[in-house]
Amino acid sequence: MELGVNVPNFGPGTNPARLRDWARVVEGLGYDLLMVSDHVVITPDVAEQYPAPFYEPFTTLSWLAGITDRIRLGTTVLIAPYRHPLLVARMAANLDALSGGRLVLGVGVGWARQEFEALGAEHARRGRDTDELLAELRRVWADKADYGDGAIPIWVGGSSTAGLRRTVRYGDAWHPLRQTIEQLRSGLDRLRTVAAAEDRPLPGFAPRILLRLTDEPLPDDDRVAGEGSIDQVMRDLAVLRELGAQSVVLDPFVGDPDETERPETAWQALATIAARRTGLETT
Repeated sequence: MELGVNVPNFGPGTNPARLRDWARVVEGLGYDLLMVSDHVVITPDVAEQYPAPFYEPFTTLSWLAGITDRIRLGTTVLIAPYRHPLLVARMAANLDALSGGRLVLGVGVGWARQEFEALGAEHARRGRDTDELLAELRRVWADKADYGDGAIPIWVGGSSTAGLRRTVRYGDAWHPLRQTIEQLRSGLDRLRTVAAAEDRPLPGFAPRILLRLTDEPLPDDDRVAGEGSIDQVMRDLAVLRELGAQSVVLDPFVGDPDETERPETAWQALATIAARRTGLETT
């Protein structure tokens, strides 16, 4: 099972030098995947948790591709309704080619109403827009002469019935965000039901979980996956592997934008996990 890291590409402590440091830490610790988030307009609803500066994901990943060697690069998640499908198809295919086939495209529907309004996108039809984008990606990427022959994995976020159906129809993996182990287990059961109803193969499983290490164990009923003592978090990772996760993305951003000015705490947590990951690798 590969391990990835969601790197904060936003906030008061984020700048090119800090992003470079993040990339060197994540790749240097042996992680397999580096992912960043997506916002285009930092409206008040976005700024509450993801304040400026916010580095646009395709631009950021293109730059990081040039200063990394082996680590895969991805979006967690690109907000589908914010860009024309053909623009996403072009940017993703070009980034994949320029990075040597290292791109993973995580896609979601988005949530920030004010940002939708600023972009002239319809919040009410964000699900349909996401379906249309994914269908268009699959259609145009079939043109190998134009878009290249890289097979870009598509990870689809969302845990609603519509989101699971979207995953089954268009995705290579289901990419739920910050849930409990029981929620993830239940979601996988629902995903199997949807796949059977659609008469389609079951997609892969690539969750993004919180990474927050505590000195003492937390009550299991009160915590999400990836939160708690190092033993609890390692057990969570082992359970996710048993549930079929091919990839798990660790998200060390706890929620305070000021964390971006003090990344050392996150780096230490990632180093602790990296030192204990023996046995989690794909066999």
